[in-house]
Amino acid sequence: FFSKNELSKILSCYSLGVSRGNWKDYAINFSKNEASFLMFKNTVGFPDCVLTKSLRNKKNKFIYKLQSNHHSKNNNFNHIDELLIILKRKNLKII
Repeated sequence: FFSKNELSKILSCYSLGVSRGNWKDYAINFSKNEASFLMFKNTVGFPDCVLTKSLRNKKNKFIYKLQSNHHSKNNNFNHIDELLIILKRKNLKII
């Protein structure tokens, strides 16, 4: 699951993408050891970006993953804030 604080941060980042015209829809998926937030450019099709929170087996800590159509060097993060910084950079457009 996503905590209330994490979900608030994710939705804030998502709303920036919506206001810039990058995303139009989202979905949230849950399983036993994982929660995912999917962002779509269109209401039909594959997600443009997937944020995943997974449980590490050894220390009961969480790891955050970013899967995107855009390539990034590091897809695994220890804190959600690190992941959202990368995602917000992708939303910036130079005109």
